[in-house]
Amino acid sequence: METKYGSLGSDFRLFSGRANPELASEVAAELGVPLGKISIETFPDSETYVKIEESIRGADIYIIQPTCTPVNDNLMELLIMMDAFRRASARQITAVIPYYGYSRQDRKAVGREPVSARLAADLLVTAGANRVVSVDLHAPQIQGFFTIPMDHLTAVFLFAEYFKGKDLSNAVIVSPDVGRAKLAEKYASLLNLPMVLMHKRRAGSCGNIVKVIEIVGDVRGKIPIVIDDMIASGSIINQIRLLREKGAEPAYLAITHPVLVGKSLEYMQDDAVRELVVTNTIPVPEWKREKLGPKLKVLSIAPLIAKVIAKIHRHESVSEVFYHDVRG
Repeated sequence: METKYGSLGSDFRLFSGRANPELASEVAAELGVPLGKISIETFPDSETYVKIEESIRGADIYIIQPTCTPVNDNLMELLIMMDAFRRASARQITAVIPYYGYSRQDRKAVGREPVSARLAADLLVTAGANRVVSVDLHAPQIQGFFTIPMDHLTAVFLFAEYFKGKDLSNAVIVSPDVGRAKLAEKYASLLNLPMVLMHKRRAGSCGNIVKVIEIVGDVRGKIPIVIDDMIASGSIINQIRLLREKGAEPAYLAITHPVLVGKSLEYMQDDAVRELVVTNTIPVPEWKREKLGPKLKVLSIAPLIAKVIAKIHRHESVSEVFYHDVRG
């Protein structure tokens, strides 16, 4: 099987679950291969049924399935798919999970809590995954939860290329909290921009109440580029508004995973938001696109995923994909 990334051989198979079939189709088109034939149904009692519609004996299977909303349904569907492939004598199975659900539950913050990110990792391995690929994990240490190879990709370079097409003469990279400082440093280095750090505390049973304690750095008269791994309920609007109060211009948001639940769409209408730039690791339905209008820009992660899949299958190093330089 010859592609733009070289030969993938006759043992290569690419399949998609139902979580993000548009992304899977883009990856298939990028690789120049067809998606594998598979039937997935939901029974009236809500059980998931999977049937592989072609022989995959001895094949290397790549499944694209982000575990986004509905998280439990999409995770279970992925597990059932892998069980079906394993029982059909696939040689090995790579789970490509662009968005890794439960990633925010990566530790016990208080007593008597689960570590659900680790549980999800154990389930994937038990179901038959031989390798996992994901993009911009909420907590990079989740890589260590796996007892199999785990490739952690980043959309930093994709965003950097996008912002290089903007006027950055008066811009500044903003980390919304201490946990994103290293990620912000990558952006600042790639775009040759100064960096600002915001310190915040979360409260509430779900951590959805955010209080900004201080801003370290100068934002007056600057255009902030606020970076993060995901936008869920939209609490980041509190930081954006504070930046505006401190004299900053309306902000760009560069956020990999557009979870966009709760009042997030309403918050993004705020005049303090110049543009919300995301990737398609999670599908953004048309009604959300219409509500956000021109403020929303969706970048495709498909070329990155396609390149990594090809390198994995050809037993080539993927480090250059992780750490390559952005060139103007």
